Amino acid sequence: MEYSKFMVLNADKIPQQCLPKHVAIIMDGNGRWAQAKNRPRVYGHKKGVDAVRQSVQFCTQLGIQSLTLFAFSSENWRRPEDEVNTLMELFLFVLSKEVKKLHKNNVKLNIIGDLSRFSDALRSKVDAAHELTGHNTGLQLNIAANYGGRWDITNAAKQLAEQVAAGQLTAAQITEQSMAEHMSMHDQVELDLMIRTGGDIRISNFLLWQAAYAELYFTDTLWPDFNEAAFAEAIACYVARERRFGCTGEQIKQLLAET
Repeated sequence: MEYSKFMVLNADKIPQQCLPKHVAIIMDGNGRWAQAKNRPRVYGHKKGVDAVRQSVQFCTQLGIQSLTLFAFSSENWRRPEDEVNTLMELFLFVLSKEVKKLHKNNVKLNIIGDLSRFSDALRSKVDAAHELTGHNTGLQLNIAANYGGRWDITNAAKQLAEQVAAGQLTAAQITEQSMAEHMSMHDQVELDLMIRTGGDIRISNFLLWQAAYAELYFTDTLWPDFNEAAFAEAIACYVARERRFGCTGEQIKQLLAET
């Protein structure tokens, strides 16, 4: 995957400040997409990787600062064992294959979530990816793996409780800001837009704290079909809501044109 350079916006186009700085996506519909084609569910997960590549390229071109993708929730362990194993193998394969390309294109990769249930091999790949891309200054690509919003909040509360127990903090000193400082992605810009593909209208325990003031966008498009045009429509909807003036998906795609 090769990413284009950041686009320079012309004065007669949508100004950069109107675009979301941080987008999160619940990538739903891989299994249904495959079943509709009479293929095994794993085929849909593999095709979903192509949609991830397109989304990373799209965000890089638009100058979006952070993209957070819900790859594997803490509830996904309840799926059939063979599907979970396949997802883990696919995750390991993609990390091995893609991280050098991400690094080449100045993308900083962050894996967020509770990695304690993952294999030693997978955790080793995660550490290597973090080390390789840690100093990159382009798009922050956050992959949520074994992640749950309730886990994230509980984890932050535990860290603050440990500080109270150690006498470093009093309960009265705990604030929203101190909680926020212990949440995943606390060092990144706040979440502006959350997208869910696949038709369901819920956020499924994803970024509960971070999504407090985010715009929510739901689409029936299944994740493997979530291409540049579909992403552009989501951004156009965000711009219309946030800035009180309308635009079209075509206008968003104009931002991707070489200047």
